[in-house]
Amino acid sequence: MRARKLCMVLSLALLLTGCGQASSKSTSKKTSKETTSVAKEDGKLSGVIKTEELRIENGDNTIYGKLYTPKEEGTYPAIILSHGYNGSNSDWIKECTYYAQNGYVAYAFDFCGGSANAKSTGASTDMTIFTEKNDLLAVYEKIAGLDCVDSDKVFLMGGSQGGLVTTLATEELQDKVAGMILYFPAFCIADDWQKKYTSLDQVEETIDFWGLTLGKGFVEAIFDFNVFENIGTYEGDVLIMHGDKDAIVPLSYSEEAVKLYKNAELITMPGEGHGFTPTGAKTAMDKTLNFMEENR
Repeated sequence: MRARKLCMVLSLALLLTGCGQASSKSTSKKTSKETTSVAKEDGKLSGVIKTEELRIENGDNTIYGKLYTPKEEGTYPAIILSHGYNGSNSDWIKECTYYAQNGYVAYAFDFCGGSANAKSTGASTDMTIFTEKNDLLAVYEKIAGLDCVDSDKVFLMGGSQGGLVTTLATEELQDKVAGMILYFPAFCIADDWQKKYTSLDQVEETIDFWGLTLGKGFVEAIFDFNVFENIGTYEGDVLIMHGDKDAIVPLSYSEEAVKLYKNAELITMPGEGHGFTPTGAKTAMDKTLNFMEENR
């Protein structure tokens, strides 16, 4: 029970942390800034990639992110990475670089209002789990529509709160998602806020929580929300990785979630907490790549 209560500090969450466009409903803008990255692993050249900023218009907000692509022109599978509470796209630099080196388009972005340092527009007091889900749906639409992306092979990945958001977006997108990867997903969020407040009348208009000012709407949106009653219908393959020493999101939440999916695997990471060690992060990246290779 004590471990479940510790989920309230989920904002420590994720510690890891060009191609033409086809027409789509949302609009986007690429900056002229573009760099070529040459990465080395074990002293050997492991891949040449291209990175560029990509902004996506979503209603009144603009989503900021970075696109990582193999240098050679072509059509590739893609992976979209969603950060945790008060995180940012830069939490995923190593992952995005690694996947691009291995033949994937990778896009990591800042949720609108999702971080004190977000480059996306939007106030943190307007952010909820469901506004973040809408951000991710807009991102999916844009990335799947890029000329360099195979729209039938788009993977979604998220960590901590971003893992929960990824799960909810996948419930809506269904078979449009080639596979889903989750790092220590924060399925506990609703439970813990519901424990903190027994009535919505107790909720302040603004809440200062671990470096971010939330609005009352964050709590209102999940006050009567049961996560496990709203996930599990996705029939594609799901990979969950969760440390057995996670004191913020107890492993038991992922153990419960994996039972709900038709094709899901839970990998328990020995000795890992909320945010993987460098060794754990490398293991997780390799397992994610293997998972995508099997499902592309």
